[in-house]
Order: sequence, then structure tokens, then C-alpha cells
Amino acid sequence: MSSRSLRRYQYYFILVFLIILFLSCVFAFIYYVPAQASLLYGPPSSRLSVSDRIEFSTRLLMHGDVLNTPLDPGGIEQTFVIAPGESVVSIADRLEGFGFISNADAFYDYVVYTGIDLTIQAGDFTLSPAQSIIDIAQALQKFSPTDAVLTILPGWRMEEIAASLPTSGLTISPEEFLAAANTPPQVLEFAAPATMEGFFFPDTYILPRETTVQGLLDIIARNFAVRLNTDMQTAFTNRGLTVVDAVTLASIVEREAIHIEEAPLIASVYLNRIAIGMKLDADPTVQYALGLQFDSNSWWKSPLSLDDLKVNSPYNTYLFAGLPPTPISNPSLEALMAVAYPQATTYYFFRAACDGSGYHVYAETLEEQIANGCP
Repeated sequence: MSSRSLRRYQYYFILVFLIILFLSCVFAFIYYVPAQASLLYGPPSSRLSVSDRIEFSTRLLMHGDVLNTPLDPGGIEQTFVIAPGESVVSIADRLEGFGFISNADAFYDYVVYTGIDLTIQAGDFTLSPAQSIIDIAQALQKFSPTDAVLTILPGWRMEEIAASLPTSGLTISPEEFLAAANTPPQVLEFAAPATMEGFFFPDTYILPRETTVQGLLDIIARNFAVRLNTDMQTAFTNRGLTVVDAVTLASIVEREAIHIEEAPLIASVYLNRIAIGMKLDADPTVQYALGLQFDSNSWWKSPLSLDDLKVNSPYNTYLFAGLPPTPISNPSLEALMAVAYPQATTYYFFRAACDGSGYHVYAETLEEQIANGCP
């Protein structure tokens, strides 16, 4: 090879390398950065554009531990007054100036990212430098005592949501709620689910006490539809999953992932099994099939016995291949994103780690899975 040809080859090699590096950076900003921010700080405000989500996610990650670290763990409580119509920038600057927080920019970025900037109200607040920026931001929200507050936790099934209604302030009975949940609102027509199970987006809902059951379902369904953006739907499609399929798989991942950061790994195992026609063998689906355990008053029996794994139900993925007929719980955004963007692995097995940490160990073969068993 001549020296000129060698130089040309080196030039093209460097060019290709730079292009790959550039595309990798772009991918990181578009997918990884928002996903990581969501894992750490919760889902972004639905009013943020895609570019805003990337920008504020990046800024939050750059703040590091500032958001979670109190300025003065021994600080005393003081009164902080927010004037009517005061801007978030002014509030942030005064919080820093009065020694409540260490970084006004970090406070501003967090409240805009989460949408708290829209719910901060005027009034007197008791705050302390012993609170983190996140704690203070959340403390600056006031809600009317006439409002009802319904909190849906990730991984709950709809019966658990129904059981929380009597203490929410809503006048909707659990029986009325469960009956209505079998007819999903029109806003979910794009997914065409058989029931609302899986589509009750985990969140805290502040509602008028007179909200009807149909109004409640519509609000929750719209919240789900807003979170499930077109990029995620495209990612599901690219994996051969309908929206209902993806939500169903995410509902299993949610129940398996005690530590939600493991969700992309767990999702990869199940997707790998689906790809080769292997049964899912997922404990949470059996727990869903077994239903309420009256002795423990729990909907999620643990541990499962060998007889439990033989329960004759279409939800028993130890007996029947493929996904169960419907979602088994209501997954968080993190679990949904794990199915849309799983970690690339060659694992087909996982089991609980022996240290009791709640984490899992993974294996490619059944022999490795057996070897990972606890002594």
C-alpha cells in the first residue's frame, strides 16, 4: 500500500470513528440522559418538549448530589414567605440568599423539570436548611383542604387502588371503581386495552372531592397517554410489541424489580425468552392468579409453593407460554421505559441474590442458574 493510500485509509478510519463517536453522544443525550434523570428524580413534567426534557435532564444530572444534600443538617426551622405572583426565579434566589438551599439554579431546574413550578403557591411556609432542595421544593406546594388526594403506587393492582379510595377523600366506592375499570376511557383507544389494569399511571392525583368515577378514570388515563410518548410507542413496535403487550411485560418487570434500576436487565431477560418462545416463568403472574391471601391480607403471596406454580390459570406463565391475558399490575414510567429500552444482554435466567439485598444474579444457561442458587 502506498503512503498516499495509507493516509487516505487513516483519514477514512478517523472520519468513521468520529461519526460513530458523535452518534453515540447523540444517542446518550436523547435516550440515556432523560432515562437516568427519570430514574433519579421521577418523570418530567408533561408540558416539557422533547428538547426541554433533554436539557433539564442534563442539568439535573450535572447538579449531582446537590439536590439531595441539605445545606445544613443541623439547621433550624424558619418562616419563608412567598408573595402572590412571585416568580420561581425570585423564589429560588431568595431561598439561597436566606440560607435555606445551596444552589438556586438546582432548585429552579428541579421544579421546572417536575412541574412543581406550576403548583407553588403564595403563603407562609416553615422550612429548614436541614431539608434537601427536593424536600423544600415539595414543601412549597399547598393544596386546598377540600381537595381529595389519591396516590397510586407503582406495582399496585387495581384492587389495591380500589382499597385506597375510602381514605382518599373521594366519594367513589371500591365496588363502583372496579366495575367502571372494566371499560377503559376513549383516550386509551390507541392501545385498546380490555380493562384499565396496567393503565392506572402511578402518581398522586389532586382532585375535587365530587369527582365521578368516570371523571377519575379519564384523568388517570390521560395521564398515562401523556407519559407514553410516540418514541416509546415506536420502540415497543420495533420489538414486536403492541402497547398492551408492552404494558403487560412492564407490569411483570415492575413486580420483579425491587430496585427499579434493575428493570432494564430484567426486561432483557423476558424479551430474550419471548424471542425464542421460552415460557416466562414469572412468579408475579402466579401471584396475580392466586389473588387475595386472606391470612396475610395481601394480593401478592410470597413465597410461592410448588403447588402454587401449578395453578390452572391463563395468568400462570409457568404453564402457558407467552404473555398473560392482561397486565398484572400498574407499572411505573421506569418499568415502561425498561421494556422500550432494555439493556442488551444474552441472559435467559435470573434469581434473587443470596445476600438478601433484593438485587438479582443473572445467567445465560440453566446450569449457571442452578449454580447461582443459595447454599
